[in-house]
Amino acid sequence: MILCPSSSNDGGVLVHFWMVFTVPQLKSTAVCEECVSAILQNSVLTSLQNRSSIGYMMGLPVDMDSILINAALRSDYTGTSADSQCVDKLYASMLGAKVPLNIFSSWGGLSCHIKLTAAPRSLIRLTITAFQIEASDCVNDGLTVYDALLPMSGRTLYRLCGPVSHGLSLVSTGNVMLLSFRLVQGSKSFRGHFQAIAEESCFSVIQLESKSGFSGEISSPFYPSLLPPYCTCTWHFQSPHPSLGVALTFKNYMLNQKDLRSCKHGWWKVNESIYCGSHIGHTTVFHIPDPNPAVVFRCSSRRADPPITATYHTFNISQPCPDGYFLCSTGLCVDKRRRCDGLDDCRDESDELFCSKPSKNCAGSTPLHPLYVCNGEKDCANGKDETNCTLETSCSDIRYQCRSGACILKRNAKCDGVFDCLDHSDESDCACGLPSLGRWGQGRVVGGTNAVEGEWPWQVSLHFGGYLYCGGTVISAQWLLSAAHCFSRERLSDPRQWRAHLGMLTQGDAKYVAEIQRIVMHEYYNALNFDYDIALLQLKKTWPPSLKTYIQPICLPSPSQALTETRTCWVTGWGYRSEQDKVLPSILQKAEVGVIGRRECKRRYGLVSPRMLCAGVPSGESDACRGDSGGPLSCQMQRGHWFLTGIVSWGAGCGRPNLPGVYTKVAKFITWIQSHTLQ
Repeated sequence: MILCPSSSNDGGVLVHFWMVFTVPQLKSTAVCEECVSAILQNSVLTSLQNRSSIGYMMGLPVDMDSILINAALRSDYTGTSADSQCVDKLYASMLGAKVPLNIFSSWGGLSCHIKLTAAPRSLIRLTITAFQIEASDCVNDGLTVYDALLPMSGRTLYRLCGPVSHGLSLVSTGNVMLLSFRLVQGSKSFRGHFQAIAEESCFSVIQLESKSGFSGEISSPFYPSLLPPYCTCTWHFQSPHPSLGVALTFKNYMLNQKDLRSCKHGWWKVNESIYCGSHIGHTTVFHIPDPNPAVVFRCSSRRADPPITATYHTFNISQPCPDGYFLCSTGLCVDKRRRCDGLDDCRDESDELFCSKPSKNCAGSTPLHPLYVCNGEKDCANGKDETNCTLETSCSDIRYQCRSGACILKRNAKCDGVFDCLDHSDESDCACGLPSLGRWGQGRVVGGTNAVEGEWPWQVSLHFGGYLYCGGTVISAQWLLSAAHCFSRERLSDPRQWRAHLGMLTQGDAKYVAEIQRIVMHEYYNALNFDYDIALLQLKKTWPPSLKTYIQPICLPSPSQALTETRTCWVTGWGYRSEQDKVLPSILQKAEVGVIGRRECKRRYGLVSPRMLCAGVPSGESDACRGDSGGPLSCQMQRGHWFLTGIVSWGAGCGRPNLPGVYTKVAKFITWIQSHTLQ
């Protein structure tokens, strides 16, 4: 039991109880926290007359609403050993004074807790300057920060499972914090400090100017520290003229009208309207058509969340964008001449919607539309669209970029057997996507047929707890690619429970079964709409060279990859063959599908992000289904190389007519993939 002064202004003593229950051996491996809580609450004597939440146990009053049960492993409660280099308790008595934290493990490692406390009515800011560990999803090395003095899962503030080389800070919601270190095998270190800080009053009245340009910046409480689970800010804007509204420009953040679901990454009230915030990989502008709006922000994440900052400026309410500019759904203003040019200037494709198909103009003297130029398809009978494709040009999303930084017109230059870049970088790293076995072009039937040995050597079957759960794709000797939704639940994020079955045609007959070292989900993954539905899995140990015939990586596309609607690809997996199926197939299935254009894809589903693509057949008889999630959509490009074009993500049922499958568009994530795999 731990006693400490109350952090509130009401006085009294805050008591932290550490109670250990012995649970009999059960058939289930999980402990029902709600069940244990109900049993404990039932043992508290309550008054049937006043029906209040206050009861009594051993003569002491107990607030039944405050009873919180957290199941944990015994290892989570390992105390500090006598020879540990961890200090057990540290106290910050003065506001702002830095108390150093330097932890070094011996070669045998360590496991310990450090309790941090600060003066009453203050908060704790923990600053991490460096953390040298091996990335392993906190299985071996890691730091868990609790917003309490006990390692309770419900009060987890932050988990750090990989090395840190840049500054990082986070803030508690009270005057206590617990650091739980787990460092094994090797020379590991932690450097940082903590300090007591005052609660931050985040309230301001902002006088705006009528001149053009940005006027200033607002930020979340304790910026640039991570957001605590509880905080609030209020900004009152005052424009100099009733015709001027307020525009907030966010980086990697956006606001959407709140629906029935709770806000997981920020609750916003703008005048009388409620919005939810979400993290996204591009800039957005939020226009408020009111000269004097009140903006209220509240933290709403269960754990520490990335900080938020926005620049503000005035705009003409009747004309949010200047003359000659188009207002995107993201709030950005883009030149009207850039509409329908094939480039996603708005970052949500709103500038490319409602565009008629551009004319080819093959015989005219005017330049061809960028969509037809050097896309690998002969759109003009005279071949005009596929000439001079290695000429250097300005860089954009639809231009291939060589390693030197130069860009060329040829969009599908990677691994086509021709040196298109002057530095020959387009033909490097091409030992991929060329199966040495299989019966290519023989007996292929559209929709749900058995694959043959070695036909899809990059196909992976991911098993959780011993059972098929998702698919995956080999992209290198160490890394697999899959869908983030396969690992989004907390119990599914533990890499120790997963096994990757490689080089397998029939379930149970894998050439190699690999353990997973860590799982890297995309930081912007949205479980509500499946945006950024991509995850990397690092293998503990790669397969032996003798299996290269059966296990081989697929090629990753370039960001400029062009896929016309005539392109056919193949989806593979061991998922169900129909919505009604009750038994999974034992043999790997393959089905041929066609890539569907953006306009048609959006017409079918509406909310399809630029990071998604549709593929299927009108009849619906070729499609992915449950159990295929995370698996590959493979497209054969130049010179026989196969490229990972999509990852099975979501769709309306399985095999329904005119409702194609929706896939994560891998070309949009090449930079993100390389940021993790090339470290």
